[in-house]
Amino acid sequence: MIRGYRAADIDQVLEIWLSASIKAHHFIDSSFWTSKVSEMREVYIPASETFLYEVEGEVVGFYSLYENNLAAIFIVPGLQGKGLGSDLIDDAKNRRERLQLAVYKENTPSIEFYEKHGFTLLGEQIDEHTGHSELIMEYSS
Repeated sequence: MIRGYRAADIDQVLEIWLSASIKAHHFIDSSFWTSKVSEMREVYIPASETFLYEVEGEVVGFYSLYENNLAAIFIVPGLQGKGLGSDLIDDAKNRRERLQLAVYKENTPSIEFYEKHGFTLLGEQIDEHTGHSELIMEYSS
């Protein structure tokens, strides 16, 4: 079931974000992600519209929207590849006519996931925090 975020969910959301970020971005030192937990807790999650995927009362994934940006979409690493991310991205697409996102160029599985869900390449930029290349992708209904 996909539901809206509640403040009491923050620890579960951060745990998923951190573990999935480290797995997906093996090309960036894990200490970078660990150093961003407080910002996620205090700035990014509160500023976003966040929706959670819950299975039997346990949060197993989430996505965050900031205006028309898909700012985050993460699934518990052990449950990736089972369709939960597709359910989340479909839910996000139902909430916006247009979505943009940035994905690291080295994150091939995520790029393929977004392409499978109708996102197209708009451009490329360098992430100022990591120095790694990001692709800017967009979905329009």
